[in-house]
Amino acid sequence: MQRKIEKEKITRRRVTLTLKTPKANEVILMGDFNDWNAKRHPMKKNKDGVWEKRVMLPPGRYEYKFLVDGQWWTDPKNEETCYNCFGTENNVMFIR
Repeated sequence: MQRKIEKEKITRRRVTLTLKTPKANEVILMGDFNDWNAKRHPMKKNKDGVWEKRVMLPPGRYEYKFLVDGQWWTDPKNEETCYNCFGTENNVMFIR
């Protein structure tokens, strides 16, 4: 008799990150959730000059930053930060 093994369902949460910088030409969401890969989460600018990206993430702690026209930016709407190995800061978000 075979025993049926059920996989635990991981509930992912929809997270929307935004950055208002109307003069930017390119904004990329970078973080440990995408291995800091610049090709995985490019953001789109809306008509108000706000860049936006929605991601689906399982519960946990995540570090992230924005790459704006080749320059690293922290999220001005998130005061939760931590130091990284380069001596600068990353933003931190917690998904429950």
